[in-house]
Amino acid sequence: MSKKVAFVTGSGQGIGKAIAQRLSKDGFAIAIANLTEEKGKKVADEINNDGGEAIFVQVDVSDRDQMFNAMNETVKHFGDLNVVVNNAGVGPTTPIDTITPDQFDFVYKTNVSSVIWGTQAAKQQFEKLGHGGKIINATSQAGVVGNPNLALYSGSKFAIRGITQSTARDLAPLDITVNAFAPGIVKTPMMMDIAHQVAQNANKDDEWGMKTFSKDIALGRLAESSDIANGVAFLAGKDSDYITGQTLELDGGMQFH
Repeated sequence: MSKKVAFVTGSGQGIGKAIAQRLSKDGFAIAIANLTEEKGKKVADEINNDGGEAIFVQVDVSDRDQMFNAMNETVKHFGDLNVVVNNAGVGPTTPIDTITPDQFDFVYKTNVSSVIWGTQAAKQQFEKLGHGGKIINATSQAGVVGNPNLALYSGSKFAIRGITQSTARDLAPLDITVNAFAPGIVKTPMMMDIAHQVAQNANKDDEWGMKTFSKDIALGRLAESSDIANGVAFLAGKDSDYITGQTLELDGGMQFH
C-alpha cells in the first residue's frame, strides 16, 4: 500500500469538508466526492495548496452507477482505497402532515440509498484490492432520538444506524469495519436552515429555533465542524480497528447511553 486513500461524499462544504481536511492532515489522499463541481474543486484545490493530495470526483450519491464510477475513478487515480465516508445528506424540516411522496423519495434516496450504494461500491473495491477497509456512515443525534418536525430526516438517520449494524456483521469476515457517527447541533448551513424553518413554523425568531435544538447540550456550546471531523478521524484510523457496528455520538452531551 503506497498511501492511505479516503473517499468522502458531500465534502464540498460543512462537516464533509472538515472531514476531508482532517483526514488529509492525517496522511490520507482524498477524493472529494461532491455533487456541485465548483464547491468540490475548491476544497480539493485548498487541500492540494496546503500540501495534501486531493482530487474532485463529481457524483450524485443517490445514483448507484455514479457511486460505483466515482470509486473506480478514485482507485484508478490513487491506486488504492482504504476508507469510505458516506457523509452526504439532506435535512429538510418536515412536520408530519406536510410530507409529500416527492419529499420522501428525495430524502430517502439521498440519505439512505447513498449509504447502501456507497457500501456496495466500497466492498467491491476492497475485494478487488485484496484488503479490508473502513466504511463510516453519517447518522445524527436525530437518528438516535427522534426530533420534532424532522420525521423524514430522523427516520432516514435511524435507517442508517440499522444498515450500519447489519453490514458490520456482513462484512466483518472481509476485515471491513462499518461504523457511524452522530453529530449533534453543528454550526453548518444545513443546521441553520433547519432552525430557521422550525422557528418560522412556530412564528418565532431564528435564535429561538436554534435554542430548541441546543438547550440540552451539556458542554454548553454548539459543535464546530472540526469537532465532528475529529471523531471521524478516530473511526478512520488504526485506533478503531477493533470497533464495528457502533454509532459514535458527537453531540457535546445531549444524551448519554
